[in-house]
Amino acid sequence: MEELLPHAVSAAVDDVRHGRFGRTLSALTGAGAIVAGVEIYFEHDKASFGNRLMWLPVGLAPLGAAAGVAGLVSERASHTLLPLTSAAIVANGLQGTYLHARGVSQKPGGWRNARYNLEMGPPLLAPLMMTMLGGMGLLASVLRRGR
Repeated sequence: MEELLPHAVSAAVDDVRHGRFGRTLSALTGAGAIVAGVEIYFEHDKASFGNRLMWLPVGLAPLGAAAGVAGLVSERASHTLLPLTSAAIVANGLQGTYLHARGVSQKPGGWRNARYNLEMGPPLLAPLMMTMLGGMGLLASVLRRGR
């Protein structure tokens, strides 16, 4: 087991040096956007899309998926489309975190009743999943690409 970990670390460093990790991260960003978009749709549908801004991450998810796939196959897309889309996803994730925190505070008792409101109100940390997904896309766009 001890020999396996240093080998895995050196393989990961080798992937970064030779430009394979950026392509992999781009593909993971695209796949993650699909999964996250479906989950967000179901959760926001449960809340009847009570705020029009709830549609924004649902709409950004397919754009993130397309940008991730485009970044996988095209170096140009990985330096133009992927960072633009990823930055929009990061901004929306941060906005969602604020809106979810505000939603928790608007529940009966607000933050004084945080134990209950965090469980029954909007999931406070869920928008950070989209923020991390956008961060992965931004990282993929700045990594060196191999031929």
